[in-house]
Amino acid sequence: MVATANLYEKLGGEETIAKVVRAFYEKVLADDTVNGFFAHTDMDKQMRHQTAFIGFALGSGRQYQGKSMAKAHEGMNLQPVHYDAIVRHLGDTLREFGVSPEDIRQVADKLNTLRDDILYK
Repeated sequence: MVATANLYEKLGGEETIAKVVRAFYEKVLADDTVNGFFAHTDMDKQMRHQTAFIGFALGSGRQYQGKSMAKAHEGMNLQPVHYDAIVRHLGDTLREFGVSPEDIRQVADKLNTLRDDILYK
């Protein structure tokens, strides 16, 4: 029996995840719904951090060293419209990279487990 690749491996590992994250943030920074949250953010650092986080969430096997989602979003008072915009941009980006609709749903499902830790903080 052949083992199936986890989502991290299916998407192409860290190198591809880093490219996805860069393309994703291009969309985020062009969107007035959410770009204000990044006005004072070191985006290179943010992209490195996000690449590590997404890798961890998708099964890279590396330990995530960052803040909890609740702590990372504390004081931002993110609303559903903001969360939905981020998820939409990520889905659009993954589609552009040829990720299947099923795998995009898996990513969205993983993100949705964090929704309560992100909103209204």
